[in-house]
Amino acid sequence: MKTILVATDFSTRSDRAVRRATLLAKNFGAGISLIHVVDDDRSKRIVDAERESAAMLLSEQAQSLREIDGVHCTANVILGTVSEEMIRAAAASMADVLVVGPHRHQAFQDVFIGTTAERIIRARRLPVLVANGVPANSYRHVLVAVDLSDCSRNALRAVAGLRLDSHAAVSTVHVFDAPARSYMALGSASSHDVEDYLAREEARATEDLAVFMRDQEFVPARQVLKANESSTAHVICATARDVSADLIVVGTRGRTGVTKLLLGSVAEEVLHIADRDVLAVPPTRLA
Repeated sequence: MKTILVATDFSTRSDRAVRRATLLAKNFGAGISLIHVVDDDRSKRIVDAERESAAMLLSEQAQSLREIDGVHCTANVILGTVSEEMIRAAAASMADVLVVGPHRHQAFQDVFIGTTAERIIRARRLPVLVANGVPANSYRHVLVAVDLSDCSRNALRAVAGLRLDSHAAVSTVHVFDAPARSYMALGSASSHDVEDYLAREEARATEDLAVFMRDQEFVPARQVLKANESSTAHVICATARDVSADLIVVGTRGRTGVTKLLLGSVAEEVLHIADRDVLAVPPTRLA
């Protein structure tokens, strides 16, 4: 991790992103690039005044990071639409990760438009770290969600590539489905039959997980296997609390359009419900 891109709107939410980026920068000897987007769809007088004010605040923040925290920091004010300019900045930057604050929950906008973080993730530019938790310390325990897909491979590679495993313990969680359980419970199956079925499904999931992890040549500090009793995202977040993980890493599928809108994704749900930091890793971009 050499360069960390941080988006700020000078809110308390953005302060979390800046502080988390600062802790990461100190851990890895990385530099920080601060960016602020001024919405230019207003009168020139208002835009100019906001740009001047933002430039001053951003410059002061960058100077504080350099002088007080000892972190190399640059600052840039950009004019345009927030999500579009953030995607462009992520594409143009040589950053390893983009850090943003937690999003505001606005039901209509979240469902039909999506948050800025989600739109950046769908653009497949770089991993996005959503700083949900209060950044008091460096990460100590990272939990990677593993579903045996290419998304999981990307997530594990990102953990290694960003060297998160050099500063924190890394565990994995695999949530497996037992689709016949609900039908068995509604039918005439005995509790013993249900338990036998679950045991077989767990054994199968254990074997599949072992093969997957062996192929990745990744040895976690702990592997957690959980049956899906509610939703995969809720099980992942509950596991993070159980093992005291302060960062959840999820791979994303990068779906767009109607399919994404109707089906959603585990990663999207984790981003919405997690009470701790989430690193969302996009699919590998094709050349």
